[in-house]
Amino acid sequence: MRLALPRWAGPLAVRSAVFIAVMCCGLAALLGVLVHVSVTDQTVGQARDVALSRLREATASYEAGDPLRRGAGIDPPGLPRRLRELAVSGRRGTMAADYEGRPTMWAAGPAADGRALAVRVDHSQGRATIDGLDGAIVWSSGLAIGATLLVGAFAVTRVTRRLHTTARVARRISAGDLDARVGDPRAQDPTRAQDEVASVAAALDSMASSLQGKLLAEQRFTADVAHELRTPLTGLHAAAELLPPGRPTELVRDRVAALRTLTEDLLEISRLESGRERMETEPEELGALARRVVRGSGTATRVDVVRDARVETDRRRLERVLGNLVANAHRHGRGPVVLTVDGAVITVRDHGGGYPEYLLAHGPQRFRTEGGTKGHGLGLTIALGQAEVLGARLEFADPPDGGALARLTLPQQP
Repeated sequence: MRLALPRWAGPLAVRSAVFIAVMCCGLAALLGVLVHVSVTDQTVGQARDVALSRLREATASYEAGDPLRRGAGIDPPGLPRRLRELAVSGRRGTMAADYEGRPTMWAAGPAADGRALAVRVDHSQGRATIDGLDGAIVWSSGLAIGATLLVGAFAVTRVTRRLHTTARVARRISAGDLDARVGDPRAQDPTRAQDEVASVAAALDSMASSLQGKLLAEQRFTADVAHELRTPLTGLHAAAELLPPGRPTELVRDRVAALRTLTEDLLEISRLESGRERMETEPEELGALARRVVRGSGTATRVDVVRDARVETDRRRLERVLGNLVANAHRHGRGPVVLTVDGAVITVRDHGGGYPEYLLAHGPQRFRTEGGTKGHGLGLTIALGQAEVLGARLEFADPPDGGALARLTLPQQP
């Protein structure tokens, strides 16, 4: 079972915490070893000096024939073998060893008849000092590491939270919410020091503002052009109706009708992109609505109702979505075209060559079609926009056995 981390505790926070912990442990270990070695050398050195001083006193008493003090003797029991061999060879030395379970510092030198004169000094106090120092190093190092980790984690998580906020705003912008802004306090206050995170946040806010301005200008331009075209198109349509019957008249009327449809589609896209469209919901039986859409399209589309459902939705917008999907299937695909209702999921499938790769990767795009097909690429764009107003999810896919599949998933209310 993996430990669930907070969303802001990403790889950067974990790696920073690990790096701080490793550096703290390494630094604490290095300082602890240095202090331990220094104090141990000093304590052992003092014990050696005391032992050698007593050995000199014992040697003077031995040579004068005076009795030896307590702790001194000739070849005493417990004398380390290596130290005795050193003393018998005519040299003096010291060695730390345990005697009767207690730390002891031995000092030995040569005596008559190949024997060793040795003294022992209790080293318990020095060993206790070293042990106490080691314990103090361990708990002080642990305390320092813990405090450093807390301070480091606080500093790192502040940065990672700001980065997470910036990433979340970037995702909202990419999803179409152009009003989203990071609003980093450091970026908004010129008197404060600007760090890298504030620079990124300021750049993202600036990019979002610029992008929003360009998109609004494009929407206004599209709406203005479409609106200005309506008046002359109305007059052109009226004039075309007055033309005498014939093939040229039919061509003119057909082109005028196509131009009017294009203008109305552009106005609808402009309204959808403005984000001000609102639903007028009422209960609808999806099976009956699907059959009504097919009858209105005048196409040979089969309707399969696997599982009917009653949902609260905007009938006009839903009919617009399904009508565009059915029309697109007949215009760009091949029959049979099947509209299937399965609960709140409605699919429209044809058996043509499938959707273009760009559409599957990036969604429908205005005024882009492929393969020499007719159309302006607005039908699926409008369907996608109306689906967003409905709160539905519209997906496009190419089934493994061929054709094109559009799947509309409507929100279900309890």
